[in-house]
Amino acid sequence: MLRTHNNGELRLSDVGKTVTLIGWVAKKRNLGALVFVDLRDRYGLTQIIFDESFDAALREVKNEYILSVTGTVVERSSKNPKMPTGEIEIEAKEFTVVNKADVPPIIVADETDASEEVRMQYRYLDLRRSVLQKNMMTRAKIVKATHEFFDAHDFIEIETPYLNKSTPEGARDFLVPSRVHEGSFYALPQSPQLFKQLLMVSGFERYYQIARCFRDEDLRADRQPEFTQIDVEMSFLDTDQVLEIGEGLVAKIMKDVKGIDLELPLRRLTWLEAMERYGIDKPDTRFGLELVNLNETVKDTEFAVFKNVLEANGYIKGINVKGQAAAYSRKKIDKLTDLAKKHHAKGLAWLKVNDNGVQGPIGKFFQDEKLERLLKAMDGEPGDLLLFVSDTNYMDACGSLAALRNHLGKELNLYDKDTYDFLWITKFPMFEYDEEEGRYYAMHHPFTRPLPSDLDKIDTDPANCLADAYDIVLNGFELGGGSQRIYEQELQERAFKALGFTPERIESQFGWFVDAFKYGAPPHAGFALGLDRFAMLLCGTDSLRDVIAFPKNTSASCPMSKAPTPVDNAQLKELGIEVIAND
Repeated sequence: MLRTHNNGELRLSDVGKTVTLIGWVAKKRNLGALVFVDLRDRYGLTQIIFDESFDAALREVKNEYILSVTGTVVERSSKNPKMPTGEIEIEAKEFTVVNKADVPPIIVADETDASEEVRMQYRYLDLRRSVLQKNMMTRAKIVKATHEFFDAHDFIEIETPYLNKSTPEGARDFLVPSRVHEGSFYALPQSPQLFKQLLMVSGFERYYQIARCFRDEDLRADRQPEFTQIDVEMSFLDTDQVLEIGEGLVAKIMKDVKGIDLELPLRRLTWLEAMERYGIDKPDTRFGLELVNLNETVKDTEFAVFKNVLEANGYIKGINVKGQAAAYSRKKIDKLTDLAKKHHAKGLAWLKVNDNGVQGPIGKFFQDEKLERLLKAMDGEPGDLLLFVSDTNYMDACGSLAALRNHLGKELNLYDKDTYDFLWITKFPMFEYDEEEGRYYAMHHPFTRPLPSDLDKIDTDPANCLADAYDIVLNGFELGGGSQRIYEQELQERAFKALGFTPERIESQFGWFVDAFKYGAPPHAGFALGLDRFAMLLCGTDSLRDVIAFPKNTSASCPMSKAPTPVDNAQLKELGIEVIAND
């Protein structure tokens, strides 16, 4: 027996027992007559006391050596309330060095001074840190709760293929060359979308999968080239029933992982309501700073920027940063302006409200009645900072203020970081128009069903066609989403036509999929939740890399394994591939 107990297990009730523990040396402290060693495994730490008879044997022992220790559990005279095992320690009787370790290149502790790149290079050491181990355990609890929930609701777990046909609509595919079919390629799945819909055609009715997905995208803190989603599809349920399943799953996860009882049903906002109030379709509603539409309020302004935008049928919007005028110098406001411009604003207008009126570059345009009207619309009071954006593009006007709002909410501590604020966003636009390409794109994907009231708008008014789609949002992050699906072949053809797909392109990319709709596809719907992102939020970190065991860096490479790497010419020749450098 290598051990009788783990290193997080022993308590005062175990005093007097002879035990054997094994683990890594987390810390060694030599106090002369006594040497103290903290022994670590995934369960925690236990303090070991070695008397002076062990001096010679302990001399070579360093941090990250693996020791096996046998001794007696005793009560600590100086207890450590921060450690679960802090009321006891082990008086060592004998020990063995199970394995030695070089001096690690990073500090293996919750607080480490290593850069993220070095931590990722030595990820197997980084993962010894209890903070990351707790993150992985939280992720595992989410998966466990997911399996339990779907098992209780009669779902079937079914795997879908990793080697798929490339359908390059949306993110770039990762391509896999075929040796057997020279010159042809598989694509790794961006999601199991088509296959899970085919499973509904197959009659399974309730499917789920913890699905691996792959997208060749530029990376950031909350994006990875390979990621995991909780993927779900159902037949014969309306949208309310689908959302009930989705929020039931979320409630189960929150209860099992965080001990939090969610109040159901979750709140719902339409896409338009979210954009008008928060400027974004994934709003953080833990705090105010809501957007105010000002077109009517400033319609008689002489301020040229506003006037020109109004004449072009544009949008003027503002937010009131209550009681913060004094806190923001011109230099700080300039930084806010830079942030707004980064999110496509042309500029940022501002006013500080004081007892005598307003102060700011545009103040001279707002006096007397015009000022009174503006302050009433903005709920402006002395001490407030008013920020304004104007643009002919609705999404840019909203998005730049949304970025300011999120920045200020964090900078001014306007919300409780320990709260979890869920809501559904519904009734998304079916399409979004690309000015450069002169065509519509699906806001979600080409198989999203319009609202029943908007079925005819696919052909007659695509700009105003609303989808029977829904996203679930947590603390300003899109946690997941889904939709009712198109299940009639004729309606699917109309949707493809609105997206500018030729019959040849439909047949080439999706012919094998749409053919299945000839044989009685049921009404069906589904959703997917981002497992990595959910774990990130529940762990209180701001990087997906903290909840993925072996992540990629922002260059989509692995500092530990050095992937991706070139392969030798023999492998390329076998696949019929020649690598040509890009100019």
